Amino acid sequence: MSDVLSSPLRVGSATIRNRVYRAPVLEGAGSGPDAADTFTKAFVPNARHGVGLIIQGSACVYEEGRTSPGMTLVHTRELMLAMAEMVREVHDAGAAIFLQIGHGGVYAMEGWHEPYASERKGPLLAASPLPLTLRPSFRGVPVHVMSTDEVHALCRRNGEAAGWAREAGYDGIQLGSANAKLLDQFLSPFYNRRTDEFGGSPEKRAHILRLIREHVADHAGPDFPCTVKVPAEKAPPFARHVTFDEAMRTCELVAEWGYDAVTPVEVSVFPDTTLSRGGVPSSLWKNQSMKARLRTAAPSRVRRATLKAGSYVGGRRNPFDPVWNRTFFREAKRRVSIPVFAVGGIRTGEEARQIVADGEADMVGFGRPFYAQDDLAQHILGDDHDAHALCQSSNLCVPAQLLGMKGVCYNPEVKKLKAAARQTAD
Repeated sequence: MSDVLSSPLRVGSATIRNRVYRAPVLEGAGSGPDAADTFTKAFVPNARHGVGLIIQGSACVYEEGRTSPGMTLVHTRELMLAMAEMVREVHDAGAAIFLQIGHGGVYAMEGWHEPYASERKGPLLAASPLPLTLRPSFRGVPVHVMSTDEVHALCRRNGEAAGWAREAGYDGIQLGSANAKLLDQFLSPFYNRRTDEFGGSPEKRAHILRLIREHVADHAGPDFPCTVKVPAEKAPPFARHVTFDEAMRTCELVAEWGYDAVTPVEVSVFPDTTLSRGGVPSSLWKNQSMKARLRTAAPSRVRRATLKAGSYVGGRRNPFDPVWNRTFFREAKRRVSIPVFAVGGIRTGEEARQIVADGEADMVGFGRPFYAQDDLAQHILGDDHDAHALCQSSNLCVPAQLLGMKGVCYNPEVKKLKAAARQTAD
């Protein structure tokens, strides 16, 4: 069991040197001339310390559609190729790197971040007219329900982005199809009430994934690894949502459609802390830099109060739960033959080893813990079975992601732990 994490894994045509991956989170790199350098500084140390795979978080395939000012745009070939040197350095350090691509849909920052909303070039993109419960929050914000042709164009754009990613040297892609993003909105009956080929049954709602996979094969080659997140959803009482059984059926479908790996996750129909369970993200109102950025993003006191209240309630309702997606990835592993990626609340080397050794999943992911430890993989892969990530799942980093700040640990207690660890090592 001690060596189970060190065994390589094939994901399509890519060979991953071990079973530990850095799950996609935002680095706050943006799309400026220093974006690639920001990723290099974050990822190369991870690779040098042994991580098998890095999934670069959430790059946007359209100019509008980012959910944060820190999200990176890859809507042109030039922007994608600007990442090539960073990708090469990650490879030189021994790791593989996938790119997660997506679009925020109705939760794109052009709708809520006032400086960007005032300069928006077009409306927010939606799968269907907004649910009645959401319409008051979007009063005055233009929302466009995508036509069938526009959905096909979105599928093509994902394929084009995959082709550019391969040209830039990436080893594969992951679709950002969870966390209430646009593809998740197509999968979810909470948002998707379409009557064309993209709406109705779970199979029809997932049809968008089938077409994207075909376009990835057309533009990047059928051997270019294409992986996908599949969400099950929490929702308010009586609201329609993706059930556990529907999510498992979608896992089976994507395997049939040629996807090379699947990451099953439980999320909320809203972009709340269900996806990052832990503490209340109080940095939103306690950290001075975040407070200032929030005032810029939402000058209205009412709007700021709403965001703060939502953050507080979300944190209280979603406390940390170790390995919270176990039910989902374990059942998906039972149903499909492609690799299954585990993520969500994995914090120890023992948890990671057990997941792989017991055949519950093929890869184990750590997201926020890499903010606190660039050498995390070295500890997880090492001989110390008591290895535990320093991350305390405080969620103090979550507002920073939202506001476009640097993707680092903002918990002062973790900084103390790191300092103590350095003193012990010396």
